[in-house]
Amino acid sequence: MSALSVEPEPGQGWDDLVRLWEEKDWPEGCKVEIIEGLITVAPPPSNAHDDIADTVHRLLYTVVPRDWGVYPTLGTALPSRDSLYIPDLAVVPKAVLESEGGNFVPAAGAELVVEITSKSNAGTDRIKKAAGCAQAGIPLYLLIDRWAPGGPTVTLYGEPNGDVYRLLRAVKFGEEITLPDPFDLTVDTSVFPVG
Repeated sequence: MSALSVEPEPGQGWDDLVRLWEEKDWPEGCKVEIIEGLITVAPPPSNAHDDIADTVHRLLYTVVPRDWGVYPTLGTALPSRDSLYIPDLAVVPKAVLESEGGNFVPAAGAELVVEITSKSNAGTDRIKKAAGCAQAGIPLYLLIDRWAPGGPTVTLYGEPNGDVYRLLRAVKFGEEITLPDPFDLTVDTSVFPVG
């Protein structure tokens, strides 16, 4: 099953998009995001995808401060791009969640976003979400790309400038990648399932 896009009525603004996102009865278990003005509905991820997310989630909790959380379903909003992402993992200080009501936080509140590609959304994770996260000023964007054209890779982006990140490191599955301060975390990608 692949992702589906729902185009809102012409003339709808950010508040209308968010209201539709919040109020519509979307299919159970699907990931529903707003990406550049389109509401996308993606099927639940594969077991391999969830296994990678769990591995990284557990590793992050060994290094994040106690007053930060690692959230697998946290909405991160970027109204200037008509976007509301649900990253596979978002590391956000708990104070950001406490200061916001509702179902999402400003994307700028995240310290790290982790996206794990699926076949149906790989391009979105590589391009649109990376640009949005950079524009929001999120310091680090970790892309775990099981479907990269040259084979599965993990790429760490940082130093956002406008809607562009600087490539900090890229490794093939099977190699280690290290996240810089404030994480100081080495991820052994040899445990990631391929395909």
